Amino acid sequence: MGKKLIINCDSREFRVGVLEDEALREIYIQRPLSERLVGNVYKGRVSNVLPGMQAAFIDIGLEKNAFLYVSDAIVANHLEEQGTTDDVQINQILKQGQEVVVQVVKEPFGTKGARVSVNINIPGRYIVLMPLSKHIGISRKIEDEQDRSRLKEIAQSLFEKDQLGMILRTVANTVDRRQIEMDYKLLLGIWENIQRTVKIQKTPSLVHRDLEIVPRVIRDVLTEDVEEIVIDTHDEYRAISKILENIAPHLISSVTHYKGDAPIFDHYGIEDSLSKVVKSKVWMKNGGYLIIDHTEALTVIDVNTGKFVGQRNLEDTVVSTNVEAAKEVAAQLRLRNISGIIIVDFIDMHVEENQQKVLQVMEEELQKDSNKTHLLGITRLGLVEITRKKIRKSLHDVLLDTCPTCHGSGKVLSDIAIANRIDREIRHYLRHTKDEAIIVEMHPRIAADFKGANNENQQFIEQQFGKRIFIREKEFVDIEHFNIIYSGDEKEAAALY
Repeated sequence: MGKKLIINCDSREFRVGVLEDEALREIYIQRPLSERLVGNVYKGRVSNVLPGMQAAFIDIGLEKNAFLYVSDAIVANHLEEQGTTDDVQINQILKQGQEVVVQVVKEPFGTKGARVSVNINIPGRYIVLMPLSKHIGISRKIEDEQDRSRLKEIAQSLFEKDQLGMILRTVANTVDRRQIEMDYKLLLGIWENIQRTVKIQKTPSLVHRDLEIVPRVIRDVLTEDVEEIVIDTHDEYRAISKILENIAPHLISSVTHYKGDAPIFDHYGIEDSLSKVVKSKVWMKNGGYLIIDHTEALTVIDVNTGKFVGQRNLEDTVVSTNVEAAKEVAAQLRLRNISGIIIVDFIDMHVEENQQKVLQVMEEELQKDSNKTHLLGITRLGLVEITRKKIRKSLHDVLLDTCPTCHGSGKVLSDIAIANRIDREIRHYLRHTKDEAIIVEMHPRIAADFKGANNENQQFIEQQFGKRIFIREKEFVDIEHFNIIYSGDEKEAAALY
C-alpha cells in the first residue's frame, strides 16, 4: 500500500491526513480564525536592538513583536562570503527605527512572538528560491550522482539568468527541465511582486502571504508515491484538480471526490487515530508502551516493556522493546509534530553493540521525516538526544488547552489536602464571627473528608467554637473551593438548610 492524502474541509477547520500503508503518519490542521504565519513576508520596523542577546525585536504589525537573531539578520550573500557570524554585532547591522523586510520562519508560541529572518525563501513545487543567496543546492535525498549532475546543470543555467540562489527539491528528480523552468518562472514572479509591494506598502505591513493549507500541502507533501488524494467537498476537489493541471497533470486521475455517508475522517479511521494522539501513553504492537511528556523546555519520552515479557533473556527483551520503540518514537514525532529538544529514555542496555543497533534503527526511521531532524547520540545516563526543527505548532498545542484546574501541571491537590485547607479557613471564619451558625456548600468528596468518620471532625469544630455548621453537598461546586452561603441565626440556618 502507498501514500494517501485525505482532505476534510468545513467552515471551522481544514484538515489533511497523510496515510502510509493505511496508518496515519502526519496531520495538518488550519482554522480560519488562527492564521498560519510561517512563510509570510512582512515589511517591518526595528523596535528594539538587544546587543546583549545578539538579537532585535521587529514590529511587523502583529500583537507581539517578532524576534530576529543576528544569524538571521545577515543577508545570505554576505554570510556565504564571511562564513561565520562570530565577529558580527547585531547593532552593526540594525538600528532602532530602521525598516527591514523579513519572513516568518517560526510561529509565535506562548509569550514569544514569531521568529523571523531577512533571508526570504519562496518554496515552489520543484524549487525553493532563495533570492538573497548565491547558493545552488540539490536535495540530499537525491543520492544518484547522475541525477544530481542533471539537476545541478539545470539549476546552474537558471542561476545564470538572474543570479538568484535555489535548492531543487526531491520531487524535481521526477520531472523534466521544462517543468522545473516553469516552476522557476512562477517563483521569480512572486519575488518580483514582493519587491514591488515593499516599495509602495506602509510600515509595518504584510507584503506576501504563503499558500493556504490545501494548496500548501499539495505543494509540500505531494510526491510521486501518493496514490490517491481524497477530498470531501466539491469546491476543493475542483481547486485541487486545477492546481494539479499546472504542476502535476499526470496525478489528476488520483484525485477523488468523497461522497460517502460517514464523515471522511471516520471512514478512513483518522478520527480514531486523532483521539489517541492527545494521550500521553502510546501502546506498541509488542505490548510495550511509550509515555510522552511535554514541558515548555523539551519533550521527554519514556520507554517501558509493559506487557511484553520476551522469549529469552532480559537483554533480548530490552533490545526488542527498544528497537520497536525507536520506530514508534520516530513515527510519533512526525504524527504529533513534536519539535525542539526531545529526550528518549530507552530501557537500559548493557551491551554497547545493542545500543548502536537501536540508534541505527532510530536514524533510519528519522530519515522518513521531511522535517529537519538530528539524532545527537546517547548521553552517559543512557538518554538519547534528538532535535527537530520547529516550524508549526505541535498537535499537542493545536488540539489541547491548559487545564484551568491544574494550570498545566497535570496534578491537583488531594481530597484530604483540600479538606484540611477548608477546615482551617472555616475555623478562621468562625473565630472572627459572632453569628451562631453557617451554611457551607462544598463538593461531596471534600465534605466526606471534612466531616471525618461519623462526623467527628465537624462535631469537634462545632464544640470548639460553640457554633453550628450545616453542610450542603453540591456536585457542581469546584472541588477545590467552598462557599459560605449563609451566616447568622441558628434557627434560620436550620430552616434554610
